[in-house]
Amino acid sequence: MISSMTGYGDAEGQLNGVTYTVEIKTVNNRYLKTNIKLQEAVAFLEEAIDKLLRRNLSRGTVNYVLRLKNASVSVLFDIDETALRAVMERLSRIASSADIKCPIDISGLLNLPGILEPASPDEKTAEQIKKTVLGISQEAIEKLKQMRVAEGTALEADLKKHCSAIKQDLERICARRAVVLQRYAEKLKKRVNELLAGAKLKLDEETLAREVAIFAERSDISEEIARLDSHLQQLLEGCQANGQAGRRLDFISQEMLREANTIASKASDTEITSCVVDIKCRIDRIKEQVQNVE
Repeated sequence: MISSMTGYGDAEGQLNGVTYTVEIKTVNNRYLKTNIKLQEAVAFLEEAIDKLLRRNLSRGTVNYVLRLKNASVSVLFDIDETALRAVMERLSRIASSADIKCPIDISGLLNLPGILEPASPDEKTAEQIKKTVLGISQEAIEKLKQMRVAEGTALEADLKKHCSAIKQDLERICARRAVVLQRYAEKLKKRVNELLAGAKLKLDEETLAREVAIFAERSDISEEIARLDSHLQQLLEGCQANGQAGRRLDFISQEMLREANTIASKASDTEITSCVVDIKCRIDRIKEQVQNVE
C-alpha cells in the first residue's frame, strides 16, 4: 500500500504545569529533509527529534514545530544576577561621578549580552522533558502516517484509473494494427496500378509484397505495446508494495512515456495517433501523481 508524502499530525502533553504542543507537516521532496523549530529552552532536543523523524519517515520535507504553553519565566530563561548587579553598580557610580540623575532601566539591561540566557534544566529535568516531548512527537507522527496512508489510498485509486484507461487504448491500437497494414497494401497497390495504367504495365505482386513487408517492419509497434503493457502491470504491482515506492513508480512512468513516444513516431494512422495522444496525457497525469508518493 503506497503512502503520500503530504500529511499533518499534532499532539500535546504536559509536564510540571508546562504544556508541550507538537505540529508536524510534510510535503513532497525527492529526499528526506527535516526542518525543526524549537524554543531555546528545549533546543537540546533537536538531535533526538531529528533521529525520531528519520526512523519513521523516508521521504518528504518535514516541518516540525514544538511550542511551550504556560511556561514560567524560570523555565524559559536564566538571569545572571551577579552580572546584572555589577552593571547596575557601575552605571550608578558613573551617574554619581558625572552628577547625572536618571533612573536605571532594568528591562533595557536584560538585552545586554550574557545577562539573559536560555534556561538550562538539570539532567533529571532534561531527561523528563525529552521523554515527554518524544512521546507526544511519536503520537503526532502516527497521526501524520494515518493521513499519509489515506492520501496514498486516493493516489492509488487515481493511478489505477489511468492505467485502466491506457490499457483500453492499447487494446484499440492492437486491433487497429492489422487494419492499417491491410489498408496500406490496398492503397499502395491502387496507387501503383494508376501510375502503370498509362504504360499498360502490370504490378508485380512479389514486389508489392516486399514493399508491404518493409512497411510492416518499419511501423511494427508490437514490442513497444508489449513493454508498455508490462510497465502498466509493474506500476500496479508497485502500488501494492510495502515501504518506499515513489522512486520506482517515477522510473516506471518515465519508461511508459518513452514507449508511448516510440509508438507515436512509428504510427502512420490517425486513429492510432489519437490513442497515443490520450495515452501520453494519462501518463503525464501518472507522473504528476507519483511525485506525491513516498
